[in-house]
Amino acid sequence: MITAEVMNWTGKAIAAPRARFADLVRREEAARTGIYILAGPDPERIDGIRAYIGETDEVGKRLRRHEGADDMDFFDRVAFVVSKDENLTKAHARFLESQLVRATREAGTVKLVNATEPDFARLPEADRADMAFFLDQLRIVLPIIGFDLFRPSGSQALASANSEENNPIFELDAVGVQATGREAETGFIVLSGSTARKDATATFPQGYRTVRDQLVREGKLVDDTGPNHYRFATDVLFPSPSAAASVVMACNTNGPRQWKQRTTGKTYGSWRSAQLTEPVG
Repeated sequence: MITAEVMNWTGKAIAAPRARFADLVRREEAARTGIYILAGPDPERIDGIRAYIGETDEVGKRLRRHEGADDMDFFDRVAFVVSKDENLTKAHARFLESQLVRATREAGTVKLVNATEPDFARLPEADRADMAFFLDQLRIVLPIIGFDLFRPSGSQALASANSEENNPIFELDAVGVQATGREAETGFIVLSGSTARKDATATFPQGYRTVRDQLVREGKLVDDTGPNHYRFATDVLFPSPSAAASVVMACNTNGPRQWKQRTTGKTYGSWRSAQLTEPVG
């Protein structure tokens, strides 16, 4: 079980795996007004997440109700947020719920199972300012305790990476494939037109094999002109340079050594190390 607080913030976040559900709802804080998040894997997407965001006058009571509901059986972890000074009202909680749902939908990474999108903004001006600060702290705390609702989706990351001027192109030319890529804030992007090897080696991890097969099913990897290669029909975001290189080469490989900067020939690893030693400003 994890608890999280921030200096000068009245909120307190508590998270636990479902196996600790009974301990969680018995905590003293669970008797307060607050917001809560149920999260679990999304079977329709590799590494995808499903989540439900709610608010209630009594967190523990509402969570017990969800625990026995068939339509909420997807979650494997839960978190709730209350106020340490117990000044969080029902109106505050409804406002926070509506803002969290909106921000999560806009990010597009997590699939929300909420049936509706609450739109509650009827708060006095001073209260809205307080809740804006409360939300800022939630954006910091929730990812730390394992509820990263606001990470940009792949499409947003692609657009951001392509718009950055100081984002060099990297190339991978090995085992008969030629691929280009670039760094993104949330991973590494293999660019459209790159090729990937079809015949996997014995070292190709099953996890990456599954990712590749899904890309084929989604039409993001298509047959190339030759029989031995796929071609990326669109830009694809991977979680790391190694994940990208492994799918391209159909084997287990080290991405920071395989990807080389187009203009200098430096490996991605060397380039990244240089970024860390450059003076700021």
